Amino acid sequence: MTKIISPSILSADFGNLQFISEMINRSEAEWLHFDVMDGVFVPNISFGFPVLEAVKKHCNKMLDVHIMIVHPEKYVQRFAKAGAGMLTFHYEAAENPQEVIDLIRAEGIKVGITINPDVPVSMLEPYIDKVDMALLMTVFAGYGGQKFIEQSYDRIDELREMIQRKNPACLIEVDGGVTLDNAPKLFAHGVNVLVAGSTVFNASDPLKMIVDLKNA
Repeated sequence: MTKIISPSILSADFGNLQFISEMINRSEAEWLHFDVMDGVFVPNISFGFPVLEAVKKHCNKMLDVHIMIVHPEKYVQRFAKAGAGMLTFHYEAAENPQEVIDLIRAEGIKVGITINPDVPVSMLEPYIDKVDMALLMTVFAGYGGQKFIEQSYDRIDELREMIQRKNPACLIEVDGGVTLDNAPKLFAHGVNVLVAGSTVFNASDPLKMIVDLKNA
């Protein structure tokens, strides 16, 4: 089973992005997660293309970019050019999800689709055989440090069954409230990619925490 740790840079010290990038390079994390917020689809604003481009110069791991923005179709090409290796957009934010999928695919990068906890998993079914990854938010998009929603396990099970039927190669990622306590159960339910922000970057030894999460 594929097990990937994708630390979320949103929880890192923005004062030294080069140091953070180089630490991730040394770590056992396969990806580095970027949460892009526009202040419209979600209440907060995070960062955009310049930060992504700056980190790309120093980080040799895949940049796992989660865009929480309206009209995602307008920005696909720019995120790809800035360095995204996986671009994940919200089903709820796209007027035509298939159009966004096609635009991302045309850029030659991996495609992810995601939903918030209040959106039925069944909404992903028409698209699950057309993407590389499905991200289930285990908190509501837009804020770091939220508590994991326990009902998410049932949603993960539903998504896993859908993937097994329609696209076994599709990865499952979860984002929100991931800790050492719930990581083993998440992997046991079939999650492939754990996004961890404060759990990694607030740890006394982030490199060890990444190893511990991966081996949970």
